[in-house]
Amino acid sequence: MVHFCGIYGVGAVIIIVFSQYFNKNNLTLFLSGYLIGSITEYLTSFLVEMVMHTKWWDYSNNILNINGRICLLYSVFWGILTIFLVKKFNPFLDQIINKIEIRIPRKLTKGFLSFMVIFLMFNCILTCYAQDMFVTRMVIENDIKTTDFEKREAVYQKLEEKNSLLTFINTYWNDEKMIKTFPNMKIEDGNGNVIYLDSLLPEIQPYYKKVFEK
Repeated sequence: MVHFCGIYGVGAVIIIVFSQYFNKNNLTLFLSGYLIGSITEYLTSFLVEMVMHTKWWDYSNNILNINGRICLLYSVFWGILTIFLVKKFNPFLDQIINKIEIRIPRKLTKGFLSFMVIFLMFNCILTCYAQDMFVTRMVIENDIKTTDFEKREAVYQKLEEKNSLLTFINTYWNDEKMIKTFPNMKIEDGNGNVIYLDSLLPEIQPYYKKVFEK
């Protein structure tokens, strides 16, 4: 089962939609992408931490960061990406869509797009659930005293009673799958100590070379 880290797709869509108002030259596009991307990234990080009590990324060790949610380097990347998205990628995508509309009935195209939107929404919901189950598993199996430890312990005990669901989770949302999907995920224990979940599973290597160490 494939999981998506929604910030990339959501960020790209938001940038393409709102940066059209600043499509005067590359400088205005860069600045708009810098701001829009940074705001989107910050809000996503804040909501994930508030709702799911985890962090998908952390820039605390990067220079000029704000609460570890955004930093200068990646905000600059958002600006550069905006120029590419608006000037190159979106026009190319429009050409493909126009060719498809000529050859395929509009109702069929709309039906396919509706299906994809529903599929992505469903997948994102499952991804959030899978992440929560993964964090619960790590917390209980490693005896990490988080502020919600008792709640997670109760969930874990109920899960053990449901063999079919437990088998599904261990098969499709196993440790390797989750670490490779969210390699920088971290939680905090009740004393405020930061724990990176990949440090609990050192035998699992992420799919990329980390540029910045923790």
